[in-house]
Amino acid sequence: MQVLFFKYQGTGNDFIILDNREKIFDGLTQKQINKMCNRRFGIGADGLIMLENMEGYDFKMIYFNADGNPSTMCGNGGRCLVQFAKDQGISKYTYYFTAPDGDHEAEIDNYGNIRLKMKDVNGLEEHTTYALVDTGSPHYIKLTNNIEKVDVVEEGRAIRNSKPFAEQGINVNFVEPGNDDSIFVRTYERGVEDETMSCGTGVTASALLNAHNNRGFNRVEVKTPGGVLSVEFNKVADDVFENIWLCGPANFVYKGEIEVED
Repeated sequence: MQVLFFKYQGTGNDFIILDNREKIFDGLTQKQINKMCNRRFGIGADGLIMLENMEGYDFKMIYFNADGNPSTMCGNGGRCLVQFAKDQGISKYTYYFTAPDGDHEAEIDNYGNIRLKMKDVNGLEEHTTYALVDTGSPHYIKLTNNIEKVDVVEEGRAIRNSKPFAEQGINVNFVEPGNDDSIFVRTYERGVEDETMSCGTGVTASALLNAHNNRGFNRVEVKTPGGVLSVEFNKVADDVFENIWLCGPANFVYKGEIEVED
């Protein structure tokens, strides 16, 4: 099977995108998607996204982790898909689409950055040494003062596979606070089973936790290994956030064709 694909990235978080509006890729298997995402035997990506038609929306987002399994929301993937939709001729001032965690809207600002509205967050689960936040995907957040020296793969993998999280998996974020309105985040992602250059839902979760701990502002700038994002929000209670926007670049890398074995 010959597959036309498009490669996009958002702050180094990279994705294979397929235009599935004609439903020609519905038969792709977990094994085929996993091989396409493999960086040695395939195209290489943190995940695969399909753009599909959906009545009442500009499009529908279908997301698969690099392991080939369907997954929950991907923030950077959603931003990349909006840019892809525009590049394919879907031109809107505000985009409305549905994704694994529900409905979203997005905008492209005057600088070409993609602003993606995330789901509201009602509650943070705080523990002694970490916090849990769901921003469309589940996130474990651990604060650190020496993030450059953290072994994200070893520590993240151990947490992701620990008894409370092993079955469903969890994304693990290590966060170093900067000023009150800035943080540095590194993420181990389930389904990729490695550190990624950036994680949109993880950046969002980390920014909201930072805002929970530090009052008085509604925007957090987030440095990741792949670049800088920002998270804007309304804090309506100590652990309740609405009108959450993940903002940053999303860029086309290249397109090509790959032969996928049946």
